[in-house]
Amino acid sequence: MSVTLPRILVNIWTQDRSISTLACATQMCFFLILGATESFFLAVMAYDHYLAICNPLHYLLVMNHKMCIQLAVGSWISRIPVQIGQMCQIFSLHFCHSNQINHFCWDIPQILKLTWDIPQILKLTCGDTSVHALSVYVVALLFGAIPFMLIFATYSKIISTILRLPSARGQDKAFSTCSSHLLVVLFFFWLS
Repeated sequence: MSVTLPRILVNIWTQDRSISTLACATQMCFFLILGATESFFLAVMAYDHYLAICNPLHYLLVMNHKMCIQLAVGSWISRIPVQIGQMCQIFSLHFCHSNQINHFCWDIPQILKLTWDIPQILKLTCGDTSVHALSVYVVALLFGAIPFMLIFATYSKIISTILRLPSARGQDKAFSTCSSHLLVVLFFFWLS
């Protein structure tokens, strides 16, 4: 929303619903970078909860300042080249069809839901886009499925550890530590 909202406000203010190709590419690139980064940040946060609950005595040794910086920078830096490369690949295509799409922003909404329809932006191009569509789906699968599987595996370990805690008070405290993050994860992957 933080990527699309400025364009929506401009559209409302000016009553002009058009967007330049450069603005479209920029908006889509930021949308995909932030979405992929958020999914990996959620995985990093799940790992943090895993260490805090399953290995509390090792937490301060493993999750030190250097490790926090490495995880944060890694989540950002590893996504940017892939998404910029994908945008360069898509926007180097020749656009020849109608320049109208049925979305309020130029994104690739289908890839987040993993449907095998051609993304809206590729429908505007000439020629065979199957290779480009496949690359979009592979990147979406990697940036969606890998963090989801890491989070799922981490929370499986966390929940099994919590259920083995001897006191109900300890279980409640551990569940309350993870519940807000788990709720954000569920909303993120459900609404994507």
